[in-house]
Amino acid sequence: MSETQQGNLERVLSQKEVLALAFGAMVGWSWVALAGSWVLAAGTGGAIAAFVLGGGLMVLIGLTYAELAAAMPFVGGEHVYSHRALGGTAAFVCTWAIILAYVSVAAFEAVALPTVMEEVIPGLKTIELWTVAGYQVYLSWALIGMVAAVFVTWINVRGVKAAALLQTVVTVLLLVAGVMFVTGASFNGSADNMPVLFKDGISGFVLVLVAVPFMFVGFDVIPQMAEEINLPHKKIGQLIIVSVLMAVLWYSLISFGVGMSLSPAELNSSRLATADAAGSVWGSGFARDMVILAGIAGIITSWNAFFIGGARAIYVMAKAGQLPAALGKLHPKYNTPHNAIILIGVLCVIAPLFGRKMLVWLVDAGSFSVVIAYGLVALSFVVLRIREPEMPRPYKVVGGVSVGILAFVASLGLGTLYLPGSVAALVWPEWMIVLGWAVLGALCFLLRNIHRRGAHA
Repeated sequence: MSETQQGNLERVLSQKEVLALAFGAMVGWSWVALAGSWVLAAGTGGAIAAFVLGGGLMVLIGLTYAELAAAMPFVGGEHVYSHRALGGTAAFVCTWAIILAYVSVAAFEAVALPTVMEEVIPGLKTIELWTVAGYQVYLSWALIGMVAAVFVTWINVRGVKAAALLQTVVTVLLLVAGVMFVTGASFNGSADNMPVLFKDGISGFVLVLVAVPFMFVGFDVIPQMAEEINLPHKKIGQLIIVSVLMAVLWYSLISFGVGMSLSPAELNSSRLATADAAGSVWGSGFARDMVILAGIAGIITSWNAFFIGGARAIYVMAKAGQLPAALGKLHPKYNTPHNAIILIGVLCVIAPLFGRKMLVWLVDAGSFSVVIAYGLVALSFVVLRIREPEMPRPYKVVGGVSVGILAFVASLGLGTLYLPGSVAALVWPEWMIVLGWAVLGALCFLLRNIHRRGAHA
């Protein structure tokens, strides 16, 4: 199989399943755990403005994805586009970067789930194992994440349709809780809880803005599974943009709801601001618990979607000869890239044993790497618009090259937020993860070339 040829996956996903997978990937647990810090950092207006501006930048990037996914609806998304436009080396770098983002989030969810379960099951941590980076790891805590990882792996091996069904059901629960919370905040909240709409000027705004790339990673799972979507190709591009706009609306409304429901003092003392805000505006512990359950649902939707995206990125690289061939095999019964899925599953099973602190470092490194992939996709968009103007484009972006250039600049701008001197600069352990991943990728690339030269000798 050539590096740009499509695979042999089945087109089975409907429109609602695609939206559930993309939206669910972008809305995980953070809206429950971090919304209070967003409002405290920038004020309610500042937080909303950051998500609107950041979401606008992601829409620009999403437009390049939308056109390319509709034009080349094959498994692997970024790999296909960057290979056609920029060649095999760029395709390797682009897909390798996106894999780190997907796998880091998937692994983190194995830690996020037991962390959240502590809110539901007091005294969960028993039988201390060891300490990693100052974080104590307990056996009972780790087992929750490990067992859940096995379940998500099993679901994904059994087929994308089974995974999409799980995603759809859980996403509905998440949406119901979100609507309940925002409705309560609108009618029972008070603007008096917001002494200022915009806090700490540009610095507070930037502190929230840097969260956007991580919050919005997930729309790109649509291109990864494009070959499994049973819709007109133009619709694939449209759904990418719709999913991003849904996420912008979601995070903006959650920020509004938290700002209306809790005073700055209450936000300072709250561990789970969104859940506490729901309990406050409804005067009910049930409302608080409902939001926590929705947060758990968000963990599952994010986890499931990144399993799908990560496995297909690994699968297409293996089919291209850039990773071991075994990772490019499809299950004889379920027609899924089962070996790639199992590889991610194994990483998720062992992830809780490394504790939460190390996994936070991993996710931050993945947030930086995804911006690299976004930049290469935008560059591929520009190159193909110039070099192949007659290529069929079922979803054709108005503005063409100009949009691609703006998306590339947006990617560079988001990338600079992680560099030394920025408010969100990566710390040295995160740079070590980025460097280690780059070295591992370089070794894989060199071994692939050595193998190819040997085969042609």
